[in-house]
Amino acid sequence: MLGTLLPLPVLLILVNSVYSKQPHIVLIVADDLGYNDVGFRGFNTFISTQNLDKLANEGVILENHIVSATCSPSRTSLMTGRYAIRTGFWKGNLKRNEEFGLGLDETLMPEMLKRNGYRTHGVGKWHLGMFTWEHTPVKRGFETWFGMYLAEQNYYSHKSVEGIDFRDNYLDADGNVVDNVRRDLEGQYSTHLFTNRSVELIQAHDQNEPLFLYLAYTSVHTPHQAPQEDVEKYAMNISANITDFLMRKKYSTMISIMDEGVGRVVDALKQKGMMENTVLVFTSDNGAGLSGSNYPLRGGKRSFFEGGVRAASFVYSPRLEKSGYINKNLHHVTDWYATFQKLAGDKPNLHQKPQLEIDGVDIWSSLSKGEPCRDEVLYELRDPSKRLDSTGKDARDVARAYPVSLNTSSTTIQLPYDEMRPLKALNYAQDFFAIRWKNWKLITGTGITLHGWTSSTGQTDEYEQFTDESGNLHDWTIVSGTFLFDLTVDIREKNNLADDYPDIVKKLLNKRQSYVEKVKFISERKYDKHGISLVDGVWKPWV
Repeated sequence: MLGTLLPLPVLLILVNSVYSKQPHIVLIVADDLGYNDVGFRGFNTFISTQNLDKLANEGVILENHIVSATCSPSRTSLMTGRYAIRTGFWKGNLKRNEEFGLGLDETLMPEMLKRNGYRTHGVGKWHLGMFTWEHTPVKRGFETWFGMYLAEQNYYSHKSVEGIDFRDNYLDADGNVVDNVRRDLEGQYSTHLFTNRSVELIQAHDQNEPLFLYLAYTSVHTPHQAPQEDVEKYAMNISANITDFLMRKKYSTMISIMDEGVGRVVDALKQKGMMENTVLVFTSDNGAGLSGSNYPLRGGKRSFFEGGVRAASFVYSPRLEKSGYINKNLHHVTDWYATFQKLAGDKPNLHQKPQLEIDGVDIWSSLSKGEPCRDEVLYELRDPSKRLDSTGKDARDVARAYPVSLNTSSTTIQLPYDEMRPLKALNYAQDFFAIRWKNWKLITGTGITLHGWTSSTGQTDEYEQFTDESGNLHDWTIVSGTFLFDLTVDIREKNNLADDYPDIVKKLLNKRQSYVEKVKFISERKYDKHGISLVDGVWKPWV
């Protein structure tokens, strides 16, 4: 037997030759998953996520992976490597019938990888624009798309409100979209369908070609639905003492079904012999809303406190030089574009389509070796001068009565939420700046939503609303003010240090103008007002 062993130098050459190839890339995105809704964060003991936990613990857990506070802005940054201020999605989520989408001058991640020889397949949720066919996935670099275009749908009927939104699309020989609406899948659970298709794609893949699989689950976005047999299987640890504990049981089951699906995808990669040369990334698009737990972080979805923007994330790959640890470096969702671009060997200047400036940085050395990579991340910037808003005069007058407070004082002014919300004045009033630099985080301006904290256990009615530090229910409050936190010692964002460190506040405020200059101007939001986006009960492009 000893005579059959290869010398160490030969073994190293063989290993290096494997890893010199372009890796397969599997990018898995959860929807509205809470920071504490997975076991690998160390606090959750009541939701089964054994597959995610194993991958995370054997890979690299990302302690400071920052995303946007809502779905569309995060996904645009992921697909472009650019801050939402550059793409126009700083305005927030896409509405169902809105005439807006990622600009056609943007080079999306699947397009970039496809020009480097990757086979590109998308499964799950898009939510980046569909008002023209040119804005749909198979026109943006995906060879195939199996899933939905809009923000949410019923997990069984696959309807978004009254229209079906489930497709199995590809391009024909002339480059036209073949729109295969899957009415026949009614009654089948979406998460299972997404997993099944992903496994089929892996099984059918020629492993001599690099694969990019984008698996964007809709779990655990509303509506909270799960097969009853799975609820009985997975939700035994959810206490009946919780307010609306039946919803919590379904919520936790949705996560466990997704976890089971991730396990099946990994098994398929191993059985195909692809896992050794695969980089698998898992992240949520934003924090959980009132249904989940972001403990120990403050706030949740739609908030720029950490609970809304610090995602439960990890990377798993045999290509990592260092693994089995928690990486505390600062990372941003835009960084995956730059990282995959480097791994794929892309040369953006050699392609006919110009590469727009990206904000992401290559973080592979940070992931694989623990090396530092960046010390600054823009959370968000809102500037009303960069938009033509469709709110009426009454709304504008109310908003203007509460001027922007971009200053160094921690004094906050509460805005009249009940008065502003019916007039849709909240978005118009938003003029704020949120940034992280090293250990410091600044949130300043008008229209800031104050959130409290969620429970660590899920065994009380604190899941129904956010709570303050005393456990009292904390109503959402809209304010004008300035907040400065030192995240190295105050991860819960309890202590506002703006008055104690005015020089730090000024230093961070001085960074604002350079970002304002990058903000894409937004015209008045336009919508299909004639119902032409619904054709025979199916959502379709209408422009």
